Amino acid sequence: MPKINPIFLFIHFLPLLLFLLSHATSQLHDQEQAILLRLKQHWQNPSSLDPWTPSNSSHCTWPGVACTNNSITHLLLDNKNISGTIPPFLSDLKNLTILNFSNNNVIGKFPTAVYNLSKLEILDLSQNFFVGAIPDDIDCLARLSYLNLYANNLSCNIPASIGRLPKLSTLQLHDNQFNGTFPPEIGNLSNLEELSMAHNGFLPSRLHTNFTQLKKLKKLWISGANLIGEIPQMIGQMVALEHLDLSSNELTGNIPGSLFMLMNLRVLYLYKNRLSGGIPQVVEALNLSVIDLSENNLTGTLPANFGKLDKLSFLSLYFNQLSGGIPESIGRLPELNDLRLFSNNLSGALPPDLGQYSTLESFQVASNGLTGKLPEYLCHGGKLKGVVAFDNKLSGELPKSLENCSSLLTVKISNNSFFGNIPVGLWTAFNLQLLMINDNWFTGELPYEVSSNLSLLRISNNRFSGKIPIAGNSWSKLEVFEASNNLFTGTIPQELTALPNLTVLLLDKNHLTGALPLDIISWKSLNTLNLSQNQLSGRIPENIGFLPGLVKLDLSDNQFSGKIPPQLGLLRLTFLNLSSNHLTGQIPTEYEISAYANSFLNNPDLCASSSSLYLKVCNSRPQKSGDASNQFLALILSTLMTAFLFALLLSFIMSKVHWKRNDRLDSEWKFIKFHKLNFTESNILSGLTESNLIGSGGSGKVYRVAANGSSVVAVKRIRNNRNLDQKLEKEFLAEIEILGTIRHLNIVKLLCCISSENSKLLVYEYLENHSLDQWLHTEKNSKSSSASADHVILDWPKRLQIAVGAAQEFNAKIADFGLAKMLIKQGELATVSAVAGSLGYIAPEYAQTVRVNEKSDVYSFGVVLLELTTGKAANHGDEDTCLAKWTWRHMQEGKPIVDAFDEQIKEPCYLEEMSNVFTLGVICTSISPSERPNMKEVLQILLGMSRRSVHGVKNTGHEYASTPLLKNSKRERLYESDASLASNV
Repeated sequence: MPKINPIFLFIHFLPLLLFLLSHATSQLHDQEQAILLRLKQHWQNPSSLDPWTPSNSSHCTWPGVACTNNSITHLLLDNKNISGTIPPFLSDLKNLTILNFSNNNVIGKFPTAVYNLSKLEILDLSQNFFVGAIPDDIDCLARLSYLNLYANNLSCNIPASIGRLPKLSTLQLHDNQFNGTFPPEIGNLSNLEELSMAHNGFLPSRLHTNFTQLKKLKKLWISGANLIGEIPQMIGQMVALEHLDLSSNELTGNIPGSLFMLMNLRVLYLYKNRLSGGIPQVVEALNLSVIDLSENNLTGTLPANFGKLDKLSFLSLYFNQLSGGIPESIGRLPELNDLRLFSNNLSGALPPDLGQYSTLESFQVASNGLTGKLPEYLCHGGKLKGVVAFDNKLSGELPKSLENCSSLLTVKISNNSFFGNIPVGLWTAFNLQLLMINDNWFTGELPYEVSSNLSLLRISNNRFSGKIPIAGNSWSKLEVFEASNNLFTGTIPQELTALPNLTVLLLDKNHLTGALPLDIISWKSLNTLNLSQNQLSGRIPENIGFLPGLVKLDLSDNQFSGKIPPQLGLLRLTFLNLSSNHLTGQIPTEYEISAYANSFLNNPDLCASSSSLYLKVCNSRPQKSGDASNQFLALILSTLMTAFLFALLLSFIMSKVHWKRNDRLDSEWKFIKFHKLNFTESNILSGLTESNLIGSGGSGKVYRVAANGSSVVAVKRIRNNRNLDQKLEKEFLAEIEILGTIRHLNIVKLLCCISSENSKLLVYEYLENHSLDQWLHTEKNSKSSSASADHVILDWPKRLQIAVGAAQEFNAKIADFGLAKMLIKQGELATVSAVAGSLGYIAPEYAQTVRVNEKSDVYSFGVVLLELTTGKAANHGDEDTCLAKWTWRHMQEGKPIVDAFDEQIKEPCYLEEMSNVFTLGVICTSISPSERPNMKEVLQILLGMSRRSVHGVKNTGHEYASTPLLKNSKRERLYESDASLASNV
């Protein structure tokens, strides 16, 4: 048989081979196109896939499709507005290496269709709505190098099999709902360069030491993931690490020194943990550009070696307990633009070169013990946006560099000892929005023009003088103008009434004269007006009654005369003070309730229609002249009154002698000052009269005292009928020392303490606002029927509006943390740390840190929400319980939420809304600060309910549930119902 030449065979059958190959390719092409068209139909033809039509040439040219050798290898369908599931027939695209469905509305469990895609190298399903667990056999995708599942609703554990993807270099799992654990096998991913598991609800987990085996890892992001324990010392072995973010966890212990030896480390975020000890002094990670160690428990001094970090641009160490000085070398860092060192115990002078060698943008050193002047070159680079240095001991005149600093948005330097004139250029800085220079020694006059963007101006407690000038349109955006306790003279300018955005106007404690402007109708937004302690005169304008937003009005200690305009009764005032004027006639009937009991004092010619207030009763019928019987009756009454006064005088003298005899130990008083005072010990003692009594309770009495004739203070007198042992006395003095030095918006300022063996006098700043307790609990606490009759029950809509208003301008004041209990209980010691967590409004973490922050405020506000819904007082419960604890116990015992509501307002149409506010209060009073929302989120929820209530729309649990407390870049995370909220917290 002749031998056949292979070349002959090849040439002979080549056409057939080409035909078969072409036919197979054409068949694959048609099959893949059919799959794409099925996908389009499955997703109900989204407009983004309109170009997917057979007539539009080859499918390899369709949007989102890429082919290799005429077969689909890349399917890039991100941002295509696709809804629905991923169908199983997707797995018929056998040659796919890249699959991207990110940022769509895909639902369902992890798609099984990808399991058969054995060639898959890149899988991106991020920003969708996948639920359930990652499958345990995820390791079947052996070629996977990139896996992105972030921003879904995936839950349960992260499977150990994920550690068996040998080529994986990127693993992104952040912003899901994982509520189990993450495996140590992740440390086996030797090629991993990026790992992110942040913002998940893992069970409390430690950072596995196996992770330190990730020698190629450049980015590690596990913030807000419930990490506990210490940072492994071996973290220094992760030599490739560039970006480390373990913030917002519960990490404890010291910061490993090896962390600051990583030569490639550029970004370090460890804020919001419980790290303690000092910051490592040896710093060799010279590539660091961002360091954020704020909100921890760090102590010690700032490392001098920070001055070697030439690439450092952001340094944030606020809310720690760092002490000592700020190294001068930090002021010479060439890249530094953001410095945040506020709320520490730093002392000494500020680095004089700050801003000279770098373009400083943010400078925040508030709430320390810093001395000396502000650095001269702060705005040398021309980009400084904020100077925040309040609550220090700084002094001197302001640096001239601030005069031409047009970039400034915010200046907050209150509560220091600065003096001199404010540079004209600072007043008129074009972008300036907030200027807070109160509580200093500044002098001079206000300018006619200010920055046209200025919305908040606080200059109270200085020595400004002259008239208040308002000219042109430069003041038109002003919303808050606080100028109390200065030396201003002249009248209130008419131009001031033309500011349409004004919400707060405080001009009290000045030397203003003349009448109030009559045309104040433009103050549509005004909610607070305080003109007390001036020499204003004339009548109170009727137009005040037509200011729709006014809720706080104080015109006390002036020379106003005439009748109170009845239009004032149209206002819904939460605070009113017209005392110490020359007003006459009957007060508006709307204010004849106990909540306004102190609003009209020291106006001898004022009267009320009933005896419910401290006013005389108006004559219902004028006396007729010549009425002999009335004259005879008056004579009898006059005689009886004279006899009564004589007996009363004698009784007073005898009681005075008795009082002095019983209180002879009070003759020696110890006067302890915490602030600069303009009154003496005798000013306080002479004011402790029954006429100044404004409250009393089990621990003592509270007086309103006009110390030195001008400054009004509140004096709490705690009587003690036993001699204090020496240890208890030291405890008490130690606690008031702490309170006297605390400076915070939400804590009443303790001015001084005057103590003797028998009594303690705590002198506070006087709060003009009536308390919520006075509105909610007067009827329940009252023992007299008259008080009960006068009490106005706040219905639920009003309480909801109180909640919204308080959230918008939350400024709750908290006093002495129950120091009275220390003196009243026989033989029992109680320090701040022992009682702080159980007395009403104080967040429990105060016991550990003795400091308050935003989350402490949220706790206090949560208590307010619980008061509004339950009607119970903040200290409701026994000696070891408060309202917040009582509420949590109520929830833990499985009792219905509605059983906790105030019976006075529990109506069926309000129950859903009350349940939502109650549940929000429970969340806000979570024991862990990290579990509480911020006030912005709380306000968002309350505003949503308030708007629906105003428009008459019925709220349901699920409508409330759609209000976001957390939001990622893709979508809002929703609460399912108030019941699930309660169980989750």
